[in-house]
Formats: sequence, structure tokens, C-alpha cells
Amino acid sequence: MQIFVIGGTGYFGSVLVEHLRSAGHSVTALARSEQSAARLRAAGAVPVAGSITDTEVLRTAAAAADAVVYAASDYAPTAQSTEDELAAVRAVTAGAAEAAGTNGTPGTPGTNGTPGTTGTSPKPVVYTSTGLVYGFDPTDVTEYAVLPEVSAQPVKAQAERIVLGAPGITGIAVRAGLVFGRGGTGLVTGLIDAAVANGAATYIGDGANAWYPVHVDDLADLYVRAIEHPVVGVVNAVGSVPFTFRELAEAIGDLTGTPSVSVPLEVAEAQMGPAVRTLTTSTHLLATKARATYGWDPSERSLVEDVRNGSYTAPPRP
Repeated sequence: MQIFVIGGTGYFGSVLVEHLRSAGHSVTALARSEQSAARLRAAGAVPVAGSITDTEVLRTAAAAADAVVYAASDYAPTAQSTEDELAAVRAVTAGAAEAAGTNGTPGTPGTNGTPGTTGTSPKPVVYTSTGLVYGFDPTDVTEYAVLPEVSAQPVKAQAERIVLGAPGITGIAVRAGLVFGRGGTGLVTGLIDAAVANGAATYIGDGANAWYPVHVDDLADLYVRAIEHPVVGVVNAVGSVPFTFRELAEAIGDLTGTPSVSVPLEVAEAQMGPAVRTLTTSTHLLATKARATYGWDPSERSLVEDVRNGSYTAPPRP
């Protein structure tokens, strides 16, 4: 298959391109610069010049591909970036559906995630969402939950609705937990950098709140499975080894040679803004549906152990 990837030079996207190529697929991917294009060529992908604001480029590339993955992530969205992302998602879903219509008439999607009928198999369009769409300390984190109006990532919930409601495609939304591994993800590396800069690895309050992260290679494996055997709907993507933020701070302290220190919520909010409240929440996501639907079996790798003994390194102290 030929897969068009948006975000193919980012942290997760670059690993996804590697997995897609290893699975025998050809990859085209959006490139905003010649540097990004060179990285894609080195990974065995064909660059498509443009950015997410180039909606006609996105539409054309999606129409030419057999499947589309939106892997770009912006976890500090502005009004403009929100508008740009939603326009980009509309463009790729329209392009994917348009191509299906050339060989068959796209049907109307069924209810409760049931695909519609079409003259050809609708193209899979996989959108990268996040478990943060469930809101703050939710009681229902199943894939069928009614999402709250207020969350840390409302743009992701809006984009999900576009993908899942678009006729003529197989829309899939992956709600991923915190992605880790290979020394990446902005939250973990940011906390490591902050520990070095401030001389302490901090957590908020008692730090007992827990998240279920997912290793970047496991997440890429799920995407390959979803593309090859697509099923309309939402899937949670998390591993089975949770961490608490106190445990993470202690591991970062060991890595950086700094003490782990509790910070009151009001102090953290004064320093980093109200969005820091997200770091006081707990998540209870399970990947039961992903396992049942796609036969996905994520590894039991631990973020805390990876920070202590794995892929992460501490920058030199200033």
C-alpha cells in the first residue's frame, strides 16, 4: 500500500514511517522544508512539499494514497493552529473520499461506528488523538464515552468527529496515552531539562496520580495493524505499565543527579499556567478494544525504567 503521512518527521511520525517501510508499504509524507524532505528520503519515504495549511496539497496527496495517517501533534494549540488542523483534517478526509468515489459510490457511514457501503473499500484515514480528550479525572474512559466540552485538547475531539463522520472513508481515531521511548516526547524531555536547569526534579502535590503510557514502537505497530485491517471507530492506545508522577520525578532525579521535590499546585500554576493541572490528573485508559480488534499486544516496557536505565539522557548542567 501507499501511505500518506502528515507529521512523518516528528517524534512519533518518524518511528511510524520506519514501521510502515519495514512492513513493506511505500510512504509519502508532508515536508515543510528541504531538511525535512532529506530526512524522509533517508528513511525511504517520498516527500510531498507543503505544510498543513496547504489544503489542496493535502487533498491531492490523500487522493493518490491508499491510506492516510494524520500523525502531527500540537499540544499547545492556539486559535490559529486549531483552525489550521481542522482544515487540514477536512482536506485529507475529502481527498480520501474523493478517490473512493472514482471507482465506486461512497456510502453513508452507519451508526455506532459501522462502516457504510461503497463500490470499493473505503480508504483508512487514521487520526492521532489523545486520551486527554476524556477531560479531567473522567469516570468513563471507554471508546464510547460522551466527551466533555472542556478538556486539555478540545481540538482533538473536534478533529475526531470530522474523521469519524466523513462519508466514503474508514475513519479511525487513536486516543494515545503519553508516548515514550527512544529518548523522546516533549513532556518527559521537558521535565528532564527543567530538572537540570532548576536543580530539582519536581512533581505536584503528593504526585500519586498515575498515567498509562505507551511505547512509541508499540504505538507504531498498532497503526500498521489499523491500516492493514481497518475498522471504523475509536481505540485507546496505552501500555499496561503505569507510572505516578512522583515515581517519574524520582527517576528523573536519579538521571540528572538532582533531588525530587514536591511543588504545591498553586505554585506550579503560577509558574506554568493553568494547563499544568493536567499533570495532577490520573488516567485509567485500557486498550481492551485495540487488543480485541487488531490483535495488538503492547510490550510491558516501563517509562520509569526507561528514564533510569534506557533511552533518555540528561543535558549538561549550565
